[in-house]
Amino acid sequence: MARHEADPRIRPAGAVQAGAFVVVLAVLPLVLGRHWQVSLMVFTVMYAGLACAWNLLGGYAGYPALGHGAFFGVGAYAMAIGTGHLGVGNGYRPFVLVLPIAVVTALAVLPIARLLLRTRAAAFAVLSITLMFMVATLVYNIRSLTNGSEGMPVPAAPFAVATFERPFYYAMAALLALTVAVCWVVRTSKLGLALNAVRDDEDRARGLGVQTELVKLVAFAASAGLTAGFGAVWAYYITYVYPPFAFDPLLSLGAVLMAFLGGRRTLWGPVAGAALIVPAQQYFAYRYGASQLYLIAYAALFLLVIYLLPDGIIPSSVRRLRRLRSAHRAHATRDQAAVESVLPRGGRG
Repeated sequence: MARHEADPRIRPAGAVQAGAFVVVLAVLPLVLGRHWQVSLMVFTVMYAGLACAWNLLGGYAGYPALGHGAFFGVGAYAMAIGTGHLGVGNGYRPFVLVLPIAVVTALAVLPIARLLLRTRAAAFAVLSITLMFMVATLVYNIRSLTNGSEGMPVPAAPFAVATFERPFYYAMAALLALTVAVCWVVRTSKLGLALNAVRDDEDRARGLGVQTELVKLVAFAASAGLTAGFGAVWAYYITYVYPPFAFDPLLSLGAVLMAFLGGRRTLWGPVAGAALIVPAQQYFAYRYGASQLYLIAYAALFLLVIYLLPDGIIPSSVRRLRRLRSAHRAHATRDQAAVESVLPRGGRG
């Protein structure tokens, strides 16, 4: 209850943070307007959104999902099918498909989620990544719909060459803003409290009357649907969907890594993790890609940050700031006490 009673004091600061975040997302392509810069921002925002979407299930609920690549691939193939087989066309029209793809994926995944969520911990992690390989195998074999191993083309967008990446960036940014908003609603609602109870002790939460199955299904569906939305925009951006890329285990693990690095169960931690990792990854790939040394540099950077900030960037930084403030206040209190103890003697002298 204390958390909700304190919300009125938190909301102004939260509104400022949200407004600043939206402004930054809006002006970044205008400040950094080169093609490679905007392209880098497209993937950075995409991974930030994927990490935030994963955080709904893996962070707040504490279920170690490793197979979100399945939902990303489903969204990508749904976009390819919509623009190819259904004749939606190109231009801005495919962006209209993104939200329906996310909603349909969230609803369609409910029966599977109900089965998977009967397991926990390592068993859930194994089954979740198995689900990704099962969906990928299905895509390989439904050749009449997905073209199998050949992949599917997506109509190229007829955008101006000078600003070609911007529509995709803003589509990703809008999805990221929506995902962060969903995470904020979850954190500040009874659903968030229920998910925290599930993460801490699911059996006890069920005994106390928490509808554990329902809240887990909601978190799973929202996480899967948002992930599929990012996959849909990604497919339209790269103009070709190929099974090994659409259902890439490294994509799932990358999103998990960014959430861990920035700070699980925090609102801005996954965003911070993606903002750090994706540019660093691209830089190391460009600098050392020919010799594969970029993988070593990438891993060294991650290990360094994990060693210095074991709980993630956001929680560790906040904790250190609190310690510094406490030390400063204690030092100021000692100084004031010393001055007060001296002043009376000086007055008598």
